[in-house]
Amino acid sequence: MPQQQSATKRILKIAGLLAGVLLVLVGAGFWMGFLGGGNEGTSVETAEVQRRDVTQTVTAFGRVQPEREIAISPDVPGEIVELAVQEGDRVRRGELLVKIEAKDYLAQAQQQRAGVREARADLSGLRADSAQARQEYERKKKLFEKEMISRQEFETAEVAYERAVSQLRSARYRVDQARARLQESQERVQQTSIYAPIGGTVSKLTVEEGERVVGTDRQPGTEMMRVARLEQMEVEVDVNENDVVNVEMGDTASVEVDAYPERSFEAVVTEIANSARVSGEGTQEQITNFPVTLRLTSPHNLKTRRRTASADSSTASGAGLKQQEIAFGGQPAPTFRPGMSATVDISTHTVPDAVAVPIGAVTVRDFNKVQPQSDSSAAAASGSAPARKQTSPGGQRAEDLRKVVFQVEDGKARMTEVATGISDQTHIHVRSGLEAGETIVTGPYAAVSRTLRPGMAVRARNGGPSGGEGGDEMASAE
Repeated sequence: MPQQQSATKRILKIAGLLAGVLLVLVGAGFWMGFLGGGNEGTSVETAEVQRRDVTQTVTAFGRVQPEREIAISPDVPGEIVELAVQEGDRVRRGELLVKIEAKDYLAQAQQQRAGVREARADLSGLRADSAQARQEYERKKKLFEKEMISRQEFETAEVAYERAVSQLRSARYRVDQARARLQESQERVQQTSIYAPIGGTVSKLTVEEGERVVGTDRQPGTEMMRVARLEQMEVEVDVNENDVVNVEMGDTASVEVDAYPERSFEAVVTEIANSARVSGEGTQEQITNFPVTLRLTSPHNLKTRRRTASADSSTASGAGLKQQEIAFGGQPAPTFRPGMSATVDISTHTVPDAVAVPIGAVTVRDFNKVQPQSDSSAAAASGSAPARKQTSPGGQRAEDLRKVVFQVEDGKARMTEVATGISDQTHIHVRSGLEAGETIVTGPYAAVSRTLRPGMAVRARNGGPSGGEGGDEMASAE
């Protein structure tokens, strides 16, 4: 029994040693393959430099809203006795929306009308008194000139005439005041009927028939509803302060609305705010944005609802509503509603027919580490110290950090410095350093950004991904 246990231990020990040797061999082979030390070299993805339009965009988020939307509030308080519309109804300018109980205002108007009649009657009586006082004054004046009456009698007649003229003037003022009060009361009667100020759609309704509302002609009253022109919609977005300097009036944009996930709509910038919106002020999360408004130019909101008082209730439209839908581009026109979420890509600058490469193909390298140090060696041999240069936060000299791409030449990597311009979501404009038709390394990401060095053996694979998506494969190899 002890002999069997000893043999088993020896077998397990030998198996463990063999497994360890196998793991070492496999790991060494994998590591050598990763570093490109093998005969085949590091596997990289390549693509051909192409010419294409590169458009720089600013992305922002916001909500859809009507270009024109008016809040309807009463100018007089009272009870709603007639609500002539429902939410979603389409109305014409001047169409009745709401009626408020007018009984009290009619009574006030009748009272003011009586006041006008009374003031006019007073005016007529004072006009007669004034005429009589004038005649008496003129008669006494002639008698006084002939010295037939005393000065006191003449002056008494003169004062009486002046008093009559003053009373007549006051009576005229009272008539004007009575007329003004009557006009005001009549306007209040008219204000009990509220009409649509514009043609559009009732986008919001917040009251019901029988409800009491508050309103004055000096301050906003109860908001009863909103009428909007839904055929003319816009998007208001918040653009970061770093990006708003690139946005100009008239810039075009692509709009994606969450309610229509697979579709894109056109828009144009119509307004850029001068005042910022600051959120989280005084905290580390403070954000400064500027509101930017864009008009949607793609056909939209062609489906309408229209009340038809004479419509038969048995029709398929139901409740007197007629619906119309017009298709464009093989798809139905979208129906945008106020408050829908939207993502906007504003095109701020375009370089047509630009030499462009995938963004993942451009990286930043320290030339002081990858280039031969001939200049430094010569300086050391002569005994002169190199000039002190500014360094980056990572300890690298800022002037040694260059934008580069890698090319494959005779099975080895060659580093090429490039000058870049604007970029879009996938490609970046190369202003100098490359020509269309040249082949560059586009991935994996880990190789382009870290491991590739000039002169390193590589194995090129054409038609690789443009964004360095193979970086996950290289990262796992590390």
